[in-house]
Order: sequence, then C-alpha cells, then structure tokens
Amino acid sequence: MKKILMVLTSVSEIGDTGEKTGYNVAEAAHPWKVFKDSGHFVDFASIQGGQPPRDEVDSEDPIQVAFTEDEVTRAGLYNTARVDVVDPGQYDAVYLVGGHGTMWDFPDTKGLQDLVASVYNAGGVVGAVCHGPAGLLNVELANGFRLVEDRKVAAFTNEEEVAAGKDKVIPFFLADRLEEQGATHVSANVFEEKVVVDDRLVTGQNPASAAGVAKEMEKLLAQVIHEEKAEEQQEAEALRAGKDAEKNAKKAAADTEH
Repeated sequence: MKKILMVLTSVSEIGDTGEKTGYNVAEAAHPWKVFKDSGHFVDFASIQGGQPPRDEVDSEDPIQVAFTEDEVTRAGLYNTARVDVVDPGQYDAVYLVGGHGTMWDFPDTKGLQDLVASVYNAGGVVGAVCHGPAGLLNVELANGFRLVEDRKVAAFTNEEEVAAGKDKVIPFFLADRLEEQGATHVSANVFEEKVVVDDRLVTGQNPASAAGVAKEMEKLLAQVIHEEKAEEQQEAEALRAGKDAEKNAKKAAADTEH
C-alpha cells in the first residue's frame, strides 16, 4: 500500500465574477476510486487548510456520490492540512486536483511548490489534471531545473477555456504558461480525454482525463512496489546465504577438530 496526497484549491470564487467555484469533484472522486480500489491510502491537503470549497456534485455520477458520502473521506475533507505544514516524506505520490480556483492559488504557493518538488526528488510520482497542472508551475527540482522543463504535459487547453466561457476571466492561459516554463503542451480535441506520462510526471487535459491520470499513476506505483519487493527478496536471500555460509564454516571447523 502506498500513501497518496490529493491537493485541493482553497479559492471559492472565479476572479471577481462572484461565480462560485472550488475543487472539481469529478477530478477528485474518480482518481480517489482508482487509488482506493488499488488498496492505497488517500489523504487530503489544501492551500489554506480547513474545509476546501468544491464545485457542484453530479448526483447522477455514482462515483462522485460515493466520494462525497464516504465517511473517511468526509472526515479528511472537513479539516484538511495546509500544504506548507505537510510532511512530504509521508507520501509516495501527490495528485493535484483541478478546478478553476487553482489558477489563482496554486502557481504562487511556495508550500505547494516545495511539496511537489520534495515528492518528485525522493522518487515519488506527481500527477495533475485539468487546471491542477497550475501547481506544477514554478516548481524547481534539486537539479536546478523546473519540473516541467523539457517535459510533455497535458492541461486544460486555450480552446477549452473559450468553450467554457472563462477565457476573459482567468489570470492566464495554463497551456501557454506551461510552455513558457519549458514544457511541451500536448492536447486532444476539446473535452476529449488526454493523459500524458513523462517519467514520473502524469498529467491530464480535462475532467474526462482524471481517472486515466490516476490509472497511469497507479502503474508507476505498482512498478515501485515490484522493485521494492525484488530488493527485499534479494536482501533476504543474501542474509540467508550469509547465515548458511556461517553455519557451514562452523560445521567445517568442528569436523576439522575431530
């Protein structure tokens, strides 16, 4: 079992429009189900801590309903930790949930940037979907490079912002900003699923891509588990061989004495 941290926006309003927003429930719920079904532990954090705002729940989506009704999840979301007090060493992966609010509080939150960098530097998996990749901006790794530099990524496209009627409201176009920081933005048609994997970074274009991002993250985590088990087996075999050698040496010495 691995520990995965889901990070959520604390912004409840889209700019100064008065339009309510928060984290996208579908983008949290569908990955949550993938991770839980795989036996992993899911925890939650947000930019400001406490109970993060959320977008509308689709009552006809059973996964969203299950997510909002799960007692453990509800308890975790009732009082999330602030990202700047989270110990990144506790987590094997971090997943950045989208929602338009992330465009205002993800890019310039040092606590989030440090958290993402720490998980990745330690060999962990980083995932983000839709507007969640806003949290990949300004993340600098231990090697001095930006996380997105020279990497292929997916995120909410300029065309999707226009289609959603938010192109005049958002502070910047996410796809453009990612490319400004050295990424290659890869996209599918408007609102079609698109998931991109580049090393241990997994990104998705829109809500339809959320489960796909989680599945690719799960594959990477399964590979880590496999490698850890192989290493444990090698260590156990080496220990057993050492004990057998010691036992044989003692037996040989005893035979010589006689």
